[in-house]
Amino acid sequence: MNIVVEDSVAKEIVDAAIKVHRSLGPGLLERVYEVVLANELTKRGLTVQRQCPIPITFEGISFDEGFVADLVVGGCVIVELKSVEKLHPVHSKQTLTYVKLSKKRLGLLINFGERLVKDGISRIVNGLPE
Repeated sequence: MNIVVEDSVAKEIVDAAIKVHRSLGPGLLERVYEVVLANELTKRGLTVQRQCPIPITFEGISFDEGFVADLVVGGCVIVELKSVEKLHPVHSKQTLTYVKLSKKRLGLLINFGERLVKDGISRIVNGLPE
């Protein structure tokens, strides 16, 4: 079975997010989880871009002011971080739009506001086998 790169990167991200959440707990600002998660992923040998600007193209014109991804890991997975009591459908839609506009195939929406972070992780795909 051929495991795609995105899946192996995503497994590391999920494992690292669980480790960070177990250590810090819920209720901190997103920025705290972002910096600590980025550090943990870097320690694991992954490339991590924080607050990565992603340009958009509309009608053949490229705009640098597209959006800013919380994290881009391994050059292939968009990670959108939240620290809210409850995720809403708009959060998944936002992450899917980010994945599509960045021309990536996988995004992870991670809510550190959950009691158990594993309950706050959503896999968002764009042309990647489920």
